[in-house]
Amino acid sequence: MSVHKEVKKVTTHVLQEMKANGEKISMLTAYDYSLARIVDDAGIDVILVGDSASNVMAGHETTLPITLDQMIYHASSVIRAIDRALVVVDLPFGSYQGNSRSALESAIRIMKESGAHSVKLEGGSEVIESISRILSAGIPVMGHLGLTPQSIYKFGTYTVRAKEEEEAEKLIADAKLLEEKGCFALVLEKIPAKLAEKVAKEITIPIIGIGAGGGVDGQVLVLHDMLGINNEFNPRFLRKYNNLYEQIISSITSYIDDVRSSDFPNDKEQY
Repeated sequence: MSVHKEVKKVTTHVLQEMKANGEKISMLTAYDYSLARIVDDAGIDVILVGDSASNVMAGHETTLPITLDQMIYHASSVIRAIDRALVVVDLPFGSYQGNSRSALESAIRIMKESGAHSVKLEGGSEVIESISRILSAGIPVMGHLGLTPQSIYKFGTYTVRAKEEEEAEKLIADAKLLEEKGCFALVLEKIPAKLAEKVAKEITIPIIGIGAGGGVDGQVLVLHDMLGINNEFNPRFLRKYNNLYEQIISSITSYIDDVRSSDFPNDKEQY
């Protein structure tokens, strides 16, 4: 019997068992109660309350503007909706870089005020002090290497990372370091598939990919992208499972037509 079908509640330990068993881990983002409830009911393993809420929910160009308070608000909404999934919350830009004490305070606030199960932060050796401090408080940490969107102004572009050997070697070293320090899983974003597969084979913690090929232990996508709610975003790694943009437009135009023609509400739809 497969691990993920047996469990009533997904934990970091369950993810580890899934990797050991060769079972792929499914992960999606969610930022609000209504959609998180649907995602959880569908049987997803992990829900990421991503700082991508900055783009998807608030319309910012980057993930940088979202605040810790806003992340806690989104995380709290998601936590109230779920029964089964493991919930991971992004530590937002500015809440952990360069200061391990404020990193710990940020992580504690997320855990206490939202009821989330774990946190995620971007970077390797340069944030290792923050990661160690958060872990020392008993808070599970998911790492994030490759394209780290909070560093967009350093990279200057959202193109594929770690194509050069030097950057690839640093990524492998960082992955091993994060495992050694105690991270329970890693996200690898937008890196060559062969490199991602190599990392997944060389380290024992689960590797979740986004634009990192199929040789990893699981996949994550932004919910609004894979449902086709966002029309503008079409990277190669995205598979759209629906076109909700068109379906919602169609529903709303029908409603407008029915209101204008006095077809809505009809006799059965009033008191």
